[in-house]
Amino acid sequence: MDMRDRVTAALKDAMKSREADRLSTLRLINAAIKDRDIALRGTAEEEDGVTNDDVLAIMGRMVKQRHESVRAYEEGGRLELAEKELSEIKVIEEFLPKQLTEVEVKKAVDDAIAEVGAASIRDMGKVMGILKAKYMGQMDFGKIGPVVKGRLG
Repeated sequence: MDMRDRVTAALKDAMKSREADRLSTLRLINAAIKDRDIALRGTAEEEDGVTNDDVLAIMGRMVKQRHESVRAYEEGGRLELAEKELSEIKVIEEFLPKQLTEVEVKKAVDDAIAEVGAASIRDMGKVMGILKAKYMGQMDFGKIGPVVKGRLG
């Protein structure tokens, strides 16, 4: 079952069980996927449509945005809003693959470096490409960049 079908099935279940908070988060996910569909119209990628990797990337961005909001709400003393964002994160993370541990991330980076035969910082793009192809949704690529740079530099 692809990611879009999983979200749709969860949306229907949330409607049936009248889980309002969960339902609103699932609707946000669905809307983001549809926005991506609309953005692809008229492009060469339109035929493929939104792929599972696209959906994982969308959900990853949604989680990252919510973590930033939680931090801002906590700094502003708005704990009820921070809790709402945290509950949305939990719903979104149900669909994401298990995140790799720090040890697994380092091993994945080392394996990718070995795979492409990377020798310098110039090969960072190739290494990141391999990591994104294999581990989309399982690691935060914003945090992986400095790790790869440290290994190559």
